[in-house]
Amino acid sequence: MSETFDVAVIGAGPGGYVAAIRAAQLGLNTVCIDEWKNPKGKASLGGTCLNVGCIPSKALLESSEKFFQIQHKVSAHGITVQQVAVDIPAMVARKDKIVATFTTGIASLFKKNKVKSMHGRGTLLKREESANLWAIKVEDNGTVETIQAKYVIVATGSAPRPLPFAPIDNAMILDNAGALALTEIPKRLGVIGAGVIGLEMGSVWRRLGSEVTILEAMPGFLMAADEQIAKEAKSMFAKEPGLQINTGININSVKLSEDSVVVSYSDANNKEQHLEVDKLIVAIGRIPNTAGLGAQEVGLALDERGFVVVDAYCRTNLTNVYAVGDVVRGPMLAHKASEEGVAVAEMIMQVEQGHADPHEAVDFNTIPWVIYTAPEIAWVGKNEQELRAAGVSYKTGQFPFMANGRARAMGEAGGFIKVLADEKTDRILGVHMIGPHVSELISEAVVAMRFSASSQDIACIVHAHPSLSEVFHEAVLSVDKRALHI
Repeated sequence: MSETFDVAVIGAGPGGYVAAIRAAQLGLNTVCIDEWKNPKGKASLGGTCLNVGCIPSKALLESSEKFFQIQHKVSAHGITVQQVAVDIPAMVARKDKIVATFTTGIASLFKKNKVKSMHGRGTLLKREESANLWAIKVEDNGTVETIQAKYVIVATGSAPRPLPFAPIDNAMILDNAGALALTEIPKRLGVIGAGVIGLEMGSVWRRLGSEVTILEAMPGFLMAADEQIAKEAKSMFAKEPGLQINTGININSVKLSEDSVVVSYSDANNKEQHLEVDKLIVAIGRIPNTAGLGAQEVGLALDERGFVVVDAYCRTNLTNVYAVGDVVRGPMLAHKASEEGVAVAEMIMQVEQGHADPHEAVDFNTIPWVIYTAPEIAWVGKNEQELRAAGVSYKTGQFPFMANGRARAMGEAGGFIKVLADEKTDRILGVHMIGPHVSELISEAVVAMRFSASSQDIACIVHAHPSLSEVFHEAVLSVDKRALHI
């Protein structure tokens, strides 16, 4: 007889494993099913984020930034370093060790919270409408087991979007996993796509010495960001050695030779161009991963782009089946997935306790975005072009890191923080940052927006001196033309 659970989570990425832990904390008998295997063929929890995404990329970004600073920046501090060298295999080994620590850490968290972990592909099986349990087939290397659960949370994440005429081999043409596993520095590196993944991976290898060329189909750079931030970012990136960004391009072909990749494309002026590189990273976005889920067989609704259709509370069209993270609408961000996972687990508990009202929905407007380039880029809420398009009256405040003592002492004085507030109510509508450590600074803005703070509320808060956070303080003061240090 198959084992029965209260909750079955399919997928152990940031949405799935967090949902499973929270459900178990609430007293629900929970199983988490995941099919990820590491390069050694062993089960590895954490999904894309921990295995080949957020965590390993930040490890390499940190290593490459230290190398770049020693080469180009520490001399300004009176520090002289000779014969600087980088050991790429050692750098990658450090990254792998960090990944292993966190993926095994999830297994420990499962054990601590009494979550059962099953390795294999989880597939929903068709059931009678009158049935009150879902059957899930778990298949691993030909071994098949079937379990049952009252509630199912689909958290199968996403996969790299393929470029039809540039199949990934992770030898010459790389996806994010291949870009993180290079064992030597390519002299010439091409990147198709100037989104988060493309920029971060390009940044890693540029800092280590590659000549990086990024090809982006969109007519502008970082069009999801505030246009002023995007303009500043492109200007700052252009000053760094070894990085070229081309927008408005159309890829015509990608051809492999024995030791290079040639990309033929039309530029923004519709002129034919050719780029020859040693390695090519394809980073044109990600698509929802529903392969093998059994969506068609059980009638799970997918939209025209392949995402699982859910309402504001992550409920699918099937009774007691929820979906969270990259496999549903909204930003493809690990922290968004985790928040949805927690919300769904708590809503399931409410249902079990007989409460009809759903749990509070996750507010996408207060989810921060971060790009870990140098300088970092971060934002939350609406940007200027969105507010203009919506006809919202707003006021702006802005302050540069150049006028901040801590930034100057760090030697990282580029960039600024910009605050958008409602013209009438002064409520903060959006905060946009480019500069040092803004991945950390953005959290204060998220808190402010989550509690509907006004720019005056933040202006009244004492910020430590000297600190980078003073730039945010001065930016909100600037909303009402009260900045003190410019």
